[in-house]
Amino acid sequence: MKILHILHSLQIAGAESLVVNILKNIDRSLFDIRLCVLYPSYNTKLDRELIKERIPVYYLGKHKGLDLRMICRVNWLLTKFKPDIIHTHMYIMRYPLIPTLLNRIPIKVHTLHTLAQREVGFIGKIIHWVAFNLFKVIPVSVSGSVAESVMKVYGVSSPIIYNGISVDRFKNIKISTMKKKSETIFINISGFRPVKNHRLLINAFSKAAKIKNDIKLFLVGDGPLRSEIEKLVKERNFQNKITFLGVRDDIPELLESSDILVLSSEREGFGLTIVEAMAAGKPVIATAVDGVLELVEDGITGVLVPPSDPNALAVTMIKFASHPDLRKKMGEKGRRQAIKRFNITNTVRNYENLYINLYRRYTVKSNFRNEKEE
Repeated sequence: MKILHILHSLQIAGAESLVVNILKNIDRSLFDIRLCVLYPSYNTKLDRELIKERIPVYYLGKHKGLDLRMICRVNWLLTKFKPDIIHTHMYIMRYPLIPTLLNRIPIKVHTLHTLAQREVGFIGKIIHWVAFNLFKVIPVSVSGSVAESVMKVYGVSSPIIYNGISVDRFKNIKISTMKKKSETIFINISGFRPVKNHRLLINAFSKAAKIKNDIKLFLVGDGPLRSEIEKLVKERNFQNKITFLGVRDDIPELLESSDILVLSSEREGFGLTIVEAMAAGKPVIATAVDGVLELVEDGITGVLVPPSDPNALAVTMIKFASHPDLRKKMGEKGRRQAIKRFNITNTVRNYENLYINLYRRYTVKSNFRNEKEE
């Protein structure tokens, strides 16, 4: 069975990491799996992992913004590879939809990695509505919240396949020298975008630091609002307590060097970072939004706080900084949950079953049509 995944780039982020993990772990005795990437190669860790695994990758050299050349280039690739299944991700449906129809690709799958309201703009929503309702593209949701948003926006049901991670990456990690024994380290791993609400986190940390002087915060990631948050940290005179680490590919090591993951998002379709923290045995403090509610068991593997409430977030940070035994207890329960529910092998098996069932259904229909014609 020939399957082509189509992704916008291989920059290090949640959706991109998930796709690479699926490609690396799928049963290649059953599937001829390949990847099409719209943007050029940036030689990231994900690019290198695919080279190491000898997974064919086609880079189409997309320019920033709308680039209609991608329609012709995707069409060329489909003509060359002739896949049985196209599996798209993120916002890129606008480019492969017409080539998929022209080449009569029988099975079309699209994973929504975030809430349907946020995945694409107005024009994108029209394209996705047409794809899901008229051209039998199967939407797959990464959480129950995303599935609800798909029904609300597009009026179609969507199977749920939870994201997964390679939990083995978080075993036997060497502890970094970044942490002193007397310190409590909070870590936030997210892009500097409005929806991640770093300003709320800085405000809460400022309040908590007045009570607990021995706390620090690592900020991992990059994005359009980074300079604004850096300015806010300087205004609060917290340069010695808050460290900007940029985009990193050593997340297991950074989590091992930290004590608690803290997320302040306004919305969150899934929250792969939460699963990674759980696999590393770290408790989670997060805002009670969307997919987060399906990952964190409040009071068991972490604590959920109301969104946009810096006081509640600060109080919880103080509580975790003051009770290392509580952190350890919740972290151990989180690790067990991650291994049981969010191992990448579970995710891959679910996608394999989806592909096989869709292919069987198509084969039965195709044989039935041929028999009628005869």
